[in-house]
Amino acid sequence: MGACSHKRRVASIFILRSKHIEQLSCEDVLCRLKNNIHMKKTINCHAKINLSLDVTGRREDGYHLVEMVMQSLDLCDELSMEILHGEKGTILLETDLEGLETDERNLACRAVKALMDRFDINDGVKMHLTKKIPMAAGLAGGSSDCAGALKLANELFGLGLDNKQLMEVGVSLGADVPYCVMGGTALAQGIGEVLTPLSAMPNCGILLAKPDISIATGPVYKAIDSMPSYPHPDTKGIIAAIDRGDLEGICGCMMNVLELVTGENHPMIGRLENQMMEQGAIGAMMSGSGPTVFGIFENLEKAEIAGDAIRKSGFTGFVSAHKPV
Repeated sequence: MGACSHKRRVASIFILRSKHIEQLSCEDVLCRLKNNIHMKKTINCHAKINLSLDVTGRREDGYHLVEMVMQSLDLCDELSMEILHGEKGTILLETDLEGLETDERNLACRAVKALMDRFDINDGVKMHLTKKIPMAAGLAGGSSDCAGALKLANELFGLGLDNKQLMEVGVSLGADVPYCVMGGTALAQGIGEVLTPLSAMPNCGILLAKPDISIATGPVYKAIDSMPSYPHPDTKGIIAAIDRGDLEGICGCMMNVLELVTGENHPMIGRLENQMMEQGAIGAMMSGSGPTVFGIFENLEKAEIAGDAIRKSGFTGFVSAHKPV
């Protein structure tokens, strides 16, 4: 009788943490908990580009107000996670990339800790991150890994949080994290946490080229703040073009105000854009605060051919062709 009472207590805790499960037998709960001890889950963490990026103001706390049209790509990191049963507070991260932080400085670790603290989780986790998205590239690699960690921890711990709730946790970790939880094509406003899903981007090829330089985001925004005025993207125009499935219309409206700073300081940005246009891109622009440049082509094959031409020109940075997802 005592054993059955213990099983009932376990069941009630599990049900509270997972809104998707209404009734479970004692045996079902114990079986799932036992399986979770050794369960390992893997998720793809997608890169993003900004089809438009506008800075519309600055809050008193220093966060900038933005209006951005975001698009996820099939370029992704791979993050796996497994539960360390009974090891409360333990967060282990292994990676294939030398020099990448694997402690609390890593957003994936901070994501897991945020959920552990909020829900008083008694177990730990072990993660492995395979990096394919270049670091410090304006492609939200770290934010996407963070979003992936939130999703995996939510699933493995049986928390039952929906995407909106995960976004609420994510915004405290980084302005791009809520979008990375959502993915797809979306309008981001506020500091990046106010998200509106948009129609899917038309099929195309997207070529990425990242020079061998790193850009610190803070000074770029500070430089924007010092400008008395600057041109702004036609956000409504690009959304209308996306709704029409008009690839040329999208490219005609693309603009990134941060390129006014990064492009001025690093002429390679403009040269890469010109190279892509010469190779047949419909449009080319810098993503985020840089330094990655992307070109939009009619299809993946044309993007790959252009990438080969850029490599042959002597460019030594990261070059890769992808599709929107």
